[in-house]
Amino acid sequence: MPKTALVQQRYTGDTVTMKQATAQKVADAAKKGAELVILQELHQGPYFCQHESVGLFDLAETFEADLRFWSDVARNNGVVLVTSLFEKRAPGLYHNTAVVFEKDGSIAGKYRKMHIPDDPGFYEKFYFTPGDLGFEPIDTSVGRLGVLVCWDQWYPEAARLMALKGAQMLIYPTAIGWFDEDSQEEKARQLEAWVTVQRGHAVANGLPLVAVNRVGFEKDPSGALNGIRFWGNSFACGPQGEMLATASNDNEEILLCDIDLERSETVRRWWPFLRDRRIDAYDGLLKRYID
Repeated sequence: MPKTALVQQRYTGDTVTMKQATAQKVADAAKKGAELVILQELHQGPYFCQHESVGLFDLAETFEADLRFWSDVARNNGVVLVTSLFEKRAPGLYHNTAVVFEKDGSIAGKYRKMHIPDDPGFYEKFYFTPGDLGFEPIDTSVGRLGVLVCWDQWYPEAARLMALKGAQMLIYPTAIGWFDEDSQEEKARQLEAWVTVQRGHAVANGLPLVAVNRVGFEKDPSGALNGIRFWGNSFACGPQGEMLATASNDNEEILLCDIDLERSETVRRWWPFLRDRRIDAYDGLLKRYID
């Protein structure tokens, strides 16, 4: 039953102080007994995908140095650490990559974001090549982690494949928020949909789930949009969708909770969804659309 820390943060304004602030929060979580610490999507700096600029690819130039930095943070605090980094793989080839570090600082594994959005304020297809590592759980000393990233959280196929490959927990580093000009009713609908779909993944797969979101307002530097107000609400739920911990929508928080990985066995005996799947009748899922 690993004690898990969800680190919900706002952007400080520059990468150096952001990394320092995050490293301190990891240390604080470890002092409170956390064995597994999960950071938000692209936690080192701003959510830079609000507009398209070739100059922003320079943010990935530090990828190798970033690996060393977060390796040290994991090792110094003795935690399994889930990070979210801008990976430069080769000239002109970049990924949105979650790297998981073991307690000794070694790399336990990584996941390259598979589903890439392209919406106003979220122009990720300009920056990120879709992942090519598939949906492979990462084995760690605290369990087998099904790490996915943000936009992946809307796709039941991604969660299911992680579950079928033996993931013991679903994890989603995230950057999602509102536009201030949206109505309060629309904001409520969006947030409820975001929470509901992920709790549905937990229920459908009989797995605990953790989502860690950014918080705070980040202005669009291009001026095309006003900016995004990231809605926080990081949460953890159990394999029946039961809420274990929930953060606010406007404050930085270190959210601590115990994740019972053994409970999935009990829940799957009650609700044997994997047993009753009609795998002989699902060929249509491999089609874009069935006319």
